[in-house]
Amino acid sequence: MGFRTATRWRPALEAKGRGEELFDAALRNCAPHFKAAWVFSALIALLYLAPSIYMLQVYDRVLATDGVMTLAFMSIALAFALATHAFLDVTRQRLLARASLRLDRTLGERIIRQSFDDAPGGDARSAQILREFDTFRQAIQGPIATAVLDLPFAPLFVFVAFALHVWLGLLVLGGAVLLVTIAVLGERATKRDVAANSERTPSVYAAAELAQVFGGAVRALGMRGSMTRRLGNERQKLNELSTRSTFVAMHYSGMIRLLRMALQSAALGLGAYLAIRQEITPGSLIAATILSGRALAPIDQIVGSWRQLGQARNARSAIIRFLDGAAADEPHMQLPTPEGALEFEDVVARSGAGDRLALQAVSFALAPGEILGVIGSSGAGKSTLARLLVGAQHPDAGAVRIDGSNIKDWDSDSLGAHLGYLPQEVALFSGSIADNISRFSGRPNDGERIVAAAQGAGVHAMIQTLPQGYDTVLGPRGAGLSAGQSQRVALARSLFGDPRILVLDEPNSHLDSDGDASLLAAMSAAKARGATVVIMTHRSGILAAADKLLVLKDGQVVQFGPRDMILGDLRKTAVQSGQVRAVGSRGQA
Repeated sequence: MGFRTATRWRPALEAKGRGEELFDAALRNCAPHFKAAWVFSALIALLYLAPSIYMLQVYDRVLATDGVMTLAFMSIALAFALATHAFLDVTRQRLLARASLRLDRTLGERIIRQSFDDAPGGDARSAQILREFDTFRQAIQGPIATAVLDLPFAPLFVFVAFALHVWLGLLVLGGAVLLVTIAVLGERATKRDVAANSERTPSVYAAAELAQVFGGAVRALGMRGSMTRRLGNERQKLNELSTRSTFVAMHYSGMIRLLRMALQSAALGLGAYLAIRQEITPGSLIAATILSGRALAPIDQIVGSWRQLGQARNARSAIIRFLDGAAADEPHMQLPTPEGALEFEDVVARSGAGDRLALQAVSFALAPGEILGVIGSSGAGKSTLARLLVGAQHPDAGAVRIDGSNIKDWDSDSLGAHLGYLPQEVALFSGSIADNISRFSGRPNDGERIVAAAQGAGVHAMIQTLPQGYDTVLGPRGAGLSAGQSQRVALARSLFGDPRILVLDEPNSHLDSDGDASLLAAMSAAKARGATVVIMTHRSGILAAADKLLVLKDGQVVQFGPRDMILGDLRKTAVQSGQVRAVGSRGQA
């Protein structure tokens, strides 16, 4: 396929990147469909000769001999050829559609899985990588794909034109070369704008979608006008890029259409001249006109779809870049159920996809059954530490260990069954409440465990008051529940399956007093069954259940130890700080 030829020359010894290997392997898996489509294209190209042969025979034999029977048999043969051509063309389209579906089955799941592993806060294009993937898939089953498949057989029509007369062959060949030259110049003229448009489009759409999600806040804060202008300006810049590339493409496309019509007329005129000189027959005159149009048609079609071809090429590059970070398919040995011992060894981690260090040389250890409270001001690194504890993010240096094994050595799905995680931004998904609590396990016998988790989070009674109870369907981002209700359902999800390690990031930020009491009860129950609990919080009341405290400041551990000792030190520091400020005030007075 022509879509794979976009790569540039590179040294022979240079190995392909991980993303290119995965992408090429997926395309090779679709090779049977592409090969069959290529064979059908060859047959279609041969059948395209049928109208020319029919014209040749009608003018040279039927009219000259008044052969009605010959005309009838030739017409039947032409009808059969055209019907076969239509059947092969439809079958080729079906083959390309099947190839697109196979590519989706081969690579789509890997792309989705990689999107879960991608660093938070990545570029907008990676966030909408499925759109890029669908752009490429649409290209390999659309008109541009058939034009690319037809292009290698254009020399066949040039060869037949040469067979009719050398001057006709030279005319068609020269026209094809001229069209290809103009097409290449047009591609170079639009390449930069098409690439820039492909880069900007995802971020513009992502910004518009985010504004719609938070439409209520936009209206309440009086931001509707300013956000409308901002998004409108971004769309205007995007449209200017798109329109500029479209105008340039239309300019070259118009030149090619003009040249193609001129060449067909020239073929007709040259054929007439040769017929007058009796160097060709009148039938050859008509056949040459048809052949010249057929030889140039794929080039015209490719230029007409040049923008889609450029988008497909840019989508391919984006997919390869996205897959470059995909982990190798190395099986993990099945480790035993964790006891819950946690250890940080000089961990260094960045904040999301940025360069700022969120954690610097953080070290501490917890025994199974201990509750650790992590405190610190906003931006101290608490949420990053929570993500590292559950494997949602891997450290840039150092190691996070569970029962002595590096968390990277665990299979994420196997480990996840023993982890409970409540992120700071509650992440509920489209589906029923039961689905969300059970982590979309889909097992029919999970009812008792779902109810047990909801009871542990103190949310069972609230769920029963909903119109459909546990079968209540939530919208995106948990739409249909209040912030407090969503947080309690997410807490139930973290408790599902009685995990050995429970990590709660600001779990009571939206809870009332009843919710706080349920949270404390859930933590105490987890500790009683030997689970290790880590809670990040700004509220001191919830720390009553903690065994140890860890104080973070600017990504570094300031204090770590028993709760009472750390709280005593913090009170002393607060008192001393207050005295110093008071003395300073008197001195200034």
